[in-house]
Amino acid sequence: MEPTTDIPNWMEDPSVQDIPREKLAFLSQLYQQGQGKSQKEMMKFLMPMMAQAKQKGLTFTPKELQIAVAAIRKASTPEELRQIDQIMSKAKEKK
Repeated sequence: MEPTTDIPNWMEDPSVQDIPREKLAFLSQLYQQGQGKSQKEMMKFLMPMMAQAKQKGLTFTPKELQIAVAAIRKASTPEELRQIDQIMSKAKEKK
């Protein structure tokens, strides 16, 4: 039997079709694993995740990131939107 993979709805959005799947999968993992973390936990979480992305050679152009985040936001609940804003804020602080 073939394993099933749950692909988030936002990854099927036509706007992200030109972004490599490995980049989208990384963003999905970042979002899913970051949910429910406090600001302090988020800081500890983001550092290794960003290092992991760098090791894998995953870099995002500003346009790719903007498009992916917009697609994720379209498919998000109000609580998820707050979490996205928190993740994006912390990521910008680390740059």
